[in-house]
Amino acid sequence: MLTERMEGKLNAQLNAEMYSGYLYLSMAAFYESIDMPGFASWMRVQRLEELTHALRFFDYVVDSGGRVRLSPIEAPPFEWDGALGAFEAALAHERRVTGLINDLVEVAEEEKDDASLEFLEWFVHEQEEEEETAEKVVGLIKAAGDSADELEKLDGELALRT
Repeated sequence: MLTERMEGKLNAQLNAEMYSGYLYLSMAAFYESIDMPGFASWMRVQRLEELTHALRFFDYVVDSGGRVRLSPIEAPPFEWDGALGAFEAALAHERRVTGLINDLVEVAEEEKDDASLEFLEWFVHEQEEEEETAEKVVGLIKAAGDSADELEKLDGELALRT
């Protein structure tokens, strides 16, 4: 059984994951607007991954006897400074989510909630992967610099993500 505090924090994380999906969908729309369909496709796939994360939190709260309480999802930004700006924002966002997951782990430890600690372990590892992936793409965009040919090539590579 979840404590009231843990249930509240898990519901807040569910909202944060929904926001992540909303943010990545906004980034997809941005990339479409600057004619980078591969980047847009990558962000659409990322959106689905984030919504899957939200459902994991939803199911965990329900399966733990808690009550899911949905709250409004904040509107995401819709403009960035080019291809690099949006991906740097994605990386910063993933770092923020990592902090939120780490905070949840702390609460679970304080509440002596071993089941939630076990559940959150997957997210700890997932966030390591999320940050590494975003860092890699930021590095590739920086390496491409102002070369339209290199950015077009990268756009094609990012379109392959499923």
